[in-house]
Formats: sequence, structure tokens, C-alpha cells
Amino acid sequence: MAAKSRSVPSVWARSQPAPRQMNLSREMIVRETVLMLDAEGTEALTMRKLGTRLNAGATSAYRHVANKDELLELAVDEVLGEVVVPEAQDGAGGEGADWRAAVSACAQSFRATALRHPWLCAELGRAGLVYQGPNLSALSAGLTGLFESIGLSDVPGAIDAVFSYAIGMSTTESAWLSTVAASGLTETEFLTQILHTPETSEEHHRLVQDPVAVRDQKFTAGLDIFLDGLSTRL
Repeated sequence: MAAKSRSVPSVWARSQPAPRQMNLSREMIVRETVLMLDAEGTEALTMRKLGTRLNAGATSAYRHVANKDELLELAVDEVLGEVVVPEAQDGAGGEGADWRAAVSACAQSFRATALRHPWLCAELGRAGLVYQGPNLSALSAGLTGLFESIGLSDVPGAIDAVFSYAIGMSTTESAWLSTVAASGLTETEFLTQILHTPETSEEHHRLVQDPVAVRDQKFTAGLDIFLDGLSTRL
């Protein structure tokens, strides 16, 4: 007896149906989904609420996406289109000398995107076949071209490492900022209440005076260590 075929549960595993309602498109649904996720988070996202925001009803949305999981797949890929992968430029150090700047810019761009969309990192690991989405595919292709241009032997490993660092650091930072936001305090006010270091200490002063700069420096410092390690593979 032949095995019964089963469909793959992903929006990228099937073709997009022809629109049956001209005033509602997948693009409109995805844009509104991203806005809703940014404002209210993933727990608040339902097909019914989305339909209400679109003034179209949940039934109309179901003509374009099957369920909430597909919405999240589409939303994740949509915001990943904001991540930039610069091309490495030759510099005084020789061929591909500026590859570090290009990789750093990509990681920083991912971080900025993740902080604009605090739900991104959490959903990236749960969004099914999101790697088949056009924006993530383009992002991977950009990094592939960059690493191949400098003669790196393990390109997939390098790409995984870049994503792992950027996602890991951005996840922690997004969670921290969400905690601060939920307190109703500014980051400086929140830090003042929870820090156990003396107010006269240099560490306390640095964290409280400019927490954004401290977070920037922390991400960049770790990224430099990662790039130092990657450079030994060249």
C-alpha cells in the first residue's frame, strides 16, 4: 500500500493562490502583521484581530495564509529584508581587506533590525522553513558571496557563526529592553534601581549615564573577538 503523502506545514512549501479579493493582498496582510507584532507582540496576534485591523475579516485573510504560523513565517522574512550585507571593498591590506567591515556592518544591521522588531529573534527559531523565504535567502547569498570572495574554506560554517552571534546577542538585548519597557521607566531609571554597585563607582556611572553606548560597545567588542577568530581561517 502506497504511503499517503502529507503536505509540508510552511507557507514556502506551496504556491501562492491567486487573489480572490482584489482589495486584500498577501503583501498588505504581511505589512499589517508586522505592525501588529511590533505594537503588541506575538501573543496578541490572531487571525481574527488581524482581519479586524485590515477591515476584511478573518475569512478573507485565510484566503492568503492558512494560519498564524504562516503569518509569522512571512513576517520574519519581511523584516529580514531590512538587514544589509555590504560588499567587501579592497583596501590597503590587499584583496578583500575590508571584509571585516562588511561582516561587521551586516551583524550590526541585523542587531538594529532585531531591536526594531523585538519579536524577531524568538520567532526566527520557530518559523518553520523561514530559510526558504526570499529575504533570508538573499541575506545568506550575500554572505556567501562575501566569504567566497576572500577564499574562506568553510563558508556555511562562517555564515552559521555570524548568525549565531548576532541572533544570540540580539535576543538577550531585546529581552532586556522589553523588561525595561514593561517597567514604565527609562533605561537609566531602571538601571539606577537595580544596580548593586556604589553610585560613586566608575562602572555605575558609565552604565547609568549612557546605557545605549554601553550596549553598543558590548556588541562590537564581542563581534571583534569573533572576527579575530574568523580571520585565522583565511
